[in-house]
Amino acid sequence: MDRRNFLRGTTGLAIAGPLAMPAVAASGGFPSRPVTMIVPFPPGGATDVAARTMAEKMAPLLGQPVIVDNKPGAQTAIGADAAARAEPDGHTMLMASGTTMTLNPLLPDKLPYKAEDFAPVALVTTLPFGIVVRKGLAHDIESFIALAKARGGQLNYGSNGPTSFNNLAAVVVMEGLGIKMQEITYRGDAQQLTDLMSGTLDVISVGGSSSLAALRAGRGTIIGWTGEKGERLAVTPDIPNFAERGPDMVCQTHFGLLVPARTPPAAIARLNAAAQQAMQAPDLRKRLLDEGQYVMGGTAEDYAGYLQRDRDRWRDLVTRLAKSNPA
Repeated sequence: MDRRNFLRGTTGLAIAGPLAMPAVAASGGFPSRPVTMIVPFPPGGATDVAARTMAEKMAPLLGQPVIVDNKPGAQTAIGADAAARAEPDGHTMLMASGTTMTLNPLLPDKLPYKAEDFAPVALVTTLPFGIVVRKGLAHDIESFIALAKARGGQLNYGSNGPTSFNNLAAVVVMEGLGIKMQEITYRGDAQQLTDLMSGTLDVISVGGSSSLAALRAGRGTIIGWTGEKGERLAVTPDIPNFAERGPDMVCQTHFGLLVPARTPPAAIARLNAAAQQAMQAPDLRKRLLDEGQYVMGGTAEDYAGYLQRDRDRWRDLVTRLAKSNPA
């Protein structure tokens, strides 16, 4: 489901912005103390940016500080497990990514948490991946196709592992364009970006902020995004989506808020209302759009439906990649 149709249907850091918007009406005294937002990634990345931006806006609406708690590791499983085990009273949220709630539950590896351990609150953003080539290799999609075919599949690209979202993005683009490249596995986007800009890596497939960093540094060219047709990123309106060539080249991850299962519906409703109001703030929207993210929204039920559709969509490809790349 695309964005338009969807809209229709450091650790322990407390963030509390000025009381710029009226607090959402309290329900049963909730929240009665600071709310913790667990981020299963290190500080500074795209998920962390989305979390801190939301925390800053939600704090005055809830009338309590919102504390961002970074718990990275194990492909987001450490942070997710901590959130799943928290008291289900609404005072602990998880800022999940597509890795956490879409891909991990599809893998055969045993997780310390299950998708059913969480109740959705709100979908915050979706973000496509940029296919970035090192400076001078190609300047657009057509020259990239010609280069890849001329190199006979010898171009290399970085990924965070065969079943990571950035590799899924690279795979759907390669299959859609009829080209091949050699995968080099990294432990995260940062080293990929460094190697691309130093000239030792040909291509990266990374989310908005990392792609834009290469572009802004003048060391990489974003030849296209894996966003949906007609939904070009506002920050790069001249860069096309691969979906403009074919619908199968769409690959987007997401960030969304969840709470432990069995959290009272009234608490979920209040958190959702605060999240919805926060997402309407012009400065929040601008910051996230400038980071290459589409601001979303919707009800908790909308987010639940999104998660189910996302898992259904990627199940076959994730299974195929997992089988062809056994640990």
